[in-house]
Amino acid sequence: MADDPRPSPPPSPDRRKLLVALGYAAANVAVVSRFRSGGGPTVASTDAAVDTVPKSPPALVGATPTPPDTHIYQRVIRGGRVIDPETGFDAVADVGIDGEVIAAIDRRSLQGLEVIDAKGKVVAPGFIDILSYEPEDTGALYKIGDGVTTNLGMHGINADADAFFSRFTGNCLVHFGGAFDNPWVRNTKFDLKIDEVASPDQIAAMADECERQLEQGWIGVDFEPEYAPGTTFEEMAALARVAQRYDVPCFFHGRQSAYGTNAETLGEIIRVASETGARVHVEHIISTGGTFDMADSLARLERARDDGLDVTACMYPYDFWATYLGSTRFAPGWQDRFRITYSDLQVAGTSERLTEATFESHRRDNHLTAAFAIPEGDVRTCLRSPFVMIGSDAILTDGNNHPRATGCFARTLGRYSRDLGVVDLVDALAKMTILPARRLERRAPGLRRKGRLQRGADADITVFDPEVIIDRSTIEEPAQYSAGVDHVLMLGQVVKTPEGIDDTKRLGRPITGQPA
Repeated sequence: MADDPRPSPPPSPDRRKLLVALGYAAANVAVVSRFRSGGGPTVASTDAAVDTVPKSPPALVGATPTPPDTHIYQRVIRGGRVIDPETGFDAVADVGIDGEVIAAIDRRSLQGLEVIDAKGKVVAPGFIDILSYEPEDTGALYKIGDGVTTNLGMHGINADADAFFSRFTGNCLVHFGGAFDNPWVRNTKFDLKIDEVASPDQIAAMADECERQLEQGWIGVDFEPEYAPGTTFEEMAALARVAQRYDVPCFFHGRQSAYGTNAETLGEIIRVASETGARVHVEHIISTGGTFDMADSLARLERARDDGLDVTACMYPYDFWATYLGSTRFAPGWQDRFRITYSDLQVAGTSERLTEATFESHRRDNHLTAAFAIPEGDVRTCLRSPFVMIGSDAILTDGNNHPRATGCFARTLGRYSRDLGVVDLVDALAKMTILPARRLERRAPGLRRKGRLQRGADADITVFDPEVIIDRSTIEEPAQYSAGVDHVLMLGQVVKTPEGIDDTKRLGRPITGQPA
């Protein structure tokens, strides 16, 4: 047991080094892809894309089937505030666990071979990070430290599905899954440069490749027209039709990311949904598609939903984004697009703010850089939207990243729910549990038992102190564990206590799509 992660196996090739080796344009897709800004019978399932959380808690879910003095559970979480965001159940109760599942929830005292004292703590479903990347050991440890039990690379995985699942199955600290990565496939399999337009034959072949990999287990399709501007609407529509047939959402890092272009960006995404019938999701709308006019952008998505389109979004709760200086995001004109200047840029892993004189040298070295370019008002407005989820858009694999990689979920619960009251606790938890589970479970049956705290659900559970939980990671020092996450259980086994994380328990299971 240890507070600091142990050394991990060698990670995938560092995409910053890859960019320097191959040149900015050719390797841009690979670089930003590393960082980029059957259920039990008592577990509820829904075909609805997203529902708001009930405000009136129903009767107790999953009452103990036998009197508490006649059954001894393998593990009991005692006396915590038990919250199930799907039903709105919110009460002090005991949670009984047998094997890998939640066997009972009862206001009466349950007996267990092992008892976890949760008095004064919140007992919630394990958090689901809907927008992450490859779950390397180091990154997965920090996810667990932030309360995450399921890590989904829906911003695209830089690998074939078979290779990805073979690599991590039986050897992962968290549950894992991911999306078909359109920019990676167009670059590596079709030799298309980031600004090169695919031919009709290439688009048809790309659609075939997408179908092949969805059969291998991907549960979404990822597009990134900002980082691969040669991606046309026709290319996205062709792959979106495949996604629609397989009933998986399309995830979009929008084409443009600044004031005056948000309507254009969201319009393209909505058009894909309208013309193909595909379900769509706007990635980190806080930095792509909503910045500076968040209320109008969310209203535009709301109108699309009212028109019958299946549209959702996610965000990370920070007033700065980050990416590599060699990326297309810093193409000429970035100051006007993002309403910032050199002094609003900070080199990640340091306290250095850039100047006009230092910008070019850092750009040549392609340094990871944070940009203070998100209005705080946009963060709060976005958090209040009922169809916006929490997704980190990062994972810490080499010791340096945006602090959202290690503190995204604790920050939501600590700063924005408890301290500022922007969103209440139940709704905040819904954004990181039931909403992402519902978004993907139609194709991924493993998620029908996650994101819930009910009898019959998987015993993936996060126990946290609501008065303490907060992020501690910073731009200067992102490799810091969140505070207040006391216990994390995966499939009924304790993987984190207040003393540290047990990195010997590799309980993570693949989250894959069911056969077509």
